[in-house]
Amino acid sequence: MDLRGARIGVFRQYIDTPTTDPEIKAVTNQALRTLQQEGAILVDPFSLPEYKALIKNLWCGDFEADLNAYLAQHPNAPYHDLASIVASGLYLPYIQDEIRGAIAPPKADDRRFPCPDVYHDAPKIAFRNALLAAMAKSHLDAIVYPTWSNPPRKVNDMKSPAGDNSQVLSPQTGFPAITVPMGFTHGDLPAGLTFLGPNFSEGTLIRYAYDFEQTIKQRKDPPLFPALP
Repeated sequence: MDLRGARIGVFRQYIDTPTTDPEIKAVTNQALRTLQQEGAILVDPFSLPEYKALIKNLWCGDFEADLNAYLAQHPNAPYHDLASIVASGLYLPYIQDEIRGAIAPPKADDRRFPCPDVYHDAPKIAFRNALLAAMAKSHLDAIVYPTWSNPPRKVNDMKSPAGDNSQVLSPQTGFPAITVPMGFTHGDLPAGLTFLGPNFSEGTLIRYAYDFEQTIKQRKDPPLFPALP
């Protein structure tokens, strides 16, 4: 029981939101009970002060420059830059604002270029330090949260909440994270629980995830695919 005695923070900012699906919340709460049954000490809730302020302008990068550089290496491609792709109109409607924004003149707070890596970018450093300090204050070994706050959307459904929780805490801090199946919603739609820890905690996270997975046993083989040899 590698979870016994582990201090785990419950990141409620990804659970108690107006758009969180009730069934996701239900399976998450069941997962939390399983963690406790395995001996984990839950710090619930765990929150990061000034979270919204800290994640503002975290993202950077010049998609247009990167794509144009790639297309320059493929002279036989039907389009040679992002501007010509946008002019063609051959893109899905849901990406319209983002793709047009990529070729628009930069705004005052634009962070297209240069874009340092996660360990040398000032906003990411501040975010990482704040999360690490909050975890240290609560003496946490890891934090957990639903991988998505909503079930998978149907094809062409661009209106239902997406609820993706995998774009911020781990990639913007560089901290390791692992996702484990925690149950199903709305019949057969899977839901996952993410374990996140500080740098170099991969071994600890794998032990926690394995203990949880072997206890809750919520993984099901995909019915449309044969078993691996």
